[in-house]
Amino acid sequence: MEELYQNYKTAVLQSGHPKASEIVLSNMSLVLDRVFVDVEDPFVFPPHHKALREPFDYYEFGQNYIRPLIDFRNSYVGNIGIFKDMEHKLKQGHNIILISNHQTEADPAVIALLLERTNPHIAENLIYVAGDRVITDPLCKPFSMGRNLICVYSKKHMFDVPELAEMKQKANIRSLKEMALLLRNGSQIIWIAPSGGRDRPDPVTGEWHPAPFDKSSVDNMRRLAENTGAPAHIYPLALLCHDIMPPPAKVEKEIGEKRVISFSGTGLSVGAEANFDEIAGAYENPEQAKEAYTKALYESVTDQYNVLKSAIHGKQRADTSSQAVSISQPWYSSFCVLPSYVNFCSSVDKAN
Repeated sequence: MEELYQNYKTAVLQSGHPKASEIVLSNMSLVLDRVFVDVEDPFVFPPHHKALREPFDYYEFGQNYIRPLIDFRNSYVGNIGIFKDMEHKLKQGHNIILISNHQTEADPAVIALLLERTNPHIAENLIYVAGDRVITDPLCKPFSMGRNLICVYSKKHMFDVPELAEMKQKANIRSLKEMALLLRNGSQIIWIAPSGGRDRPDPVTGEWHPAPFDKSSVDNMRRLAENTGAPAHIYPLALLCHDIMPPPAKVEKEIGEKRVISFSGTGLSVGAEANFDEIAGAYENPEQAKEAYTKALYESVTDQYNVLKSAIHGKQRADTSSQAVSISQPWYSSFCVLPSYVNFCSSVDKAN
């Protein structure tokens, strides 16, 4: 906790906020308070957890903690119009599934913060398919309590303790049933990372890329969404925020990882809806169809990710296949749509 405090303090001070020291003391005091409350009276997450907003608002607690770590001047949202279209579909009773990469423990807060002005309904109502680590780690738990979750056991950790594997598998079945009930009611938006864990940098080059998607996870989610009665739409979502709170270099079995924290630009982008029949309909072999659909989703996420990386980290202009991604900074009152190779424009400069 001492290390977390120092890392958080250093990161927030990097923002240059005039009240950075006050923000650090306030936010870290709340973190300590919430962790200690849970140690004394541990919260147990049900298969479907609804964000706790009262008497203590855990959602705003998480937002306020991560907000000063985001360099909004160097952050972007891709295809904001598609997010608006998704909200329209949700109001009509349709379900939305977001197939996404996953980078940090702060992902839910980053997504919500980048959308809170333009799409508050998505920001507050998004349901995350969450692995067991974020509901058991003492530091993660208070932040997880502020999110809507479907709690599952990750495949990567399913057999860490062999004698618990059967219990974990049964728990996952219960969670899938809860998800099916939700989708039958319609108007649900669910986020899932079919890689089964966080992205990690290439051990040789140090470059970050979305981790490969598991086709069985993608197909299970697709079939679940399509067989619940309400119209369903699947979109590829790209998230870039690894510098905020990067994961350990390797997957760890033990709870209690070191938290390295930075003040950094972030990015979020959504691609065009991925229709299974249009993408995989030409394949007679079911496994080939699943593979083609998973590949199409992954390639869309990767293309969007590269556009965000070009904007945030100043890399070379993205491939022409990524030019459909229009990036903007909707938190400014006078924002502009930016090509992927331009960092800022005059209207954004004036807003600052």
